[in-house]
Amino acid sequence: MFNQKQEQVLQELMERYPALKTVRETIIDAYRILENCYSRGGKVLIAGNGGSCADAEHIVGELMKGFKARRILPEELRDRLKREDAKNGDKLADGLQGSLQAIALNGHPGLSTAFANDVDADMVYAQQVCGYGAAGDVFLGISTSGNAQNVDYAVTVAKAKDLKVIGLTGRDGGRLGKRADVAIIVPEEETFKIQELHLPVYHALCLLLEAHFF
Repeated sequence: MFNQKQEQVLQELMERYPALKTVRETIIDAYRILENCYSRGGKVLIAGNGGSCADAEHIVGELMKGFKARRILPEELRDRLKREDAKNGDKLADGLQGSLQAIALNGHPGLSTAFANDVDADMVYAQQVCGYGAAGDVFLGISTSGNAQNVDYAVTVAKAKDLKVIGLTGRDGGRLGKRADVAIIVPEEETFKIQELHLPVYHALCLLLEAHFF
């Protein structure tokens, strides 16, 4: 069951983007996977290329800090910050925000370029899923065609390590649409139009999570 804020998020999404009514249930399914992951203390690993790479960073920005709600730190942590630093503890306690752990796999240029140079550029995301991923975490792969090789390699590692896989794609879903535990395949064919629908989808997922946890 969704709370009132979550129902409002879904209703507004469908009103503003009627084309997404066809994927409403898969959005909800993806949310359930993410909610379960975070309820168990897990994290989300996100990867894509080009515009989808930028989307990965965007999603991390919405999850790791306040989006719409005030994410006040737990009282115990606030008190510990104040005890640790009498001068700055109050400022930290008031300024820091609650987070939902998320990592954009494109954001590590030293590691990525070293691995690309020494091994295989297409395996960079897979290497990071191998290193960061743990059973119960989620890998969110973003590919407008669903056929990006580096994302597909990362899906293989995620599934081998018992991560749940969410795909955000378009067209016919491609390989990602077939392999993901849940694939949100937005109803567009051209890359930029697919990306235009990806943004409201992941904004809605972030808002749903925030409304639940904060």
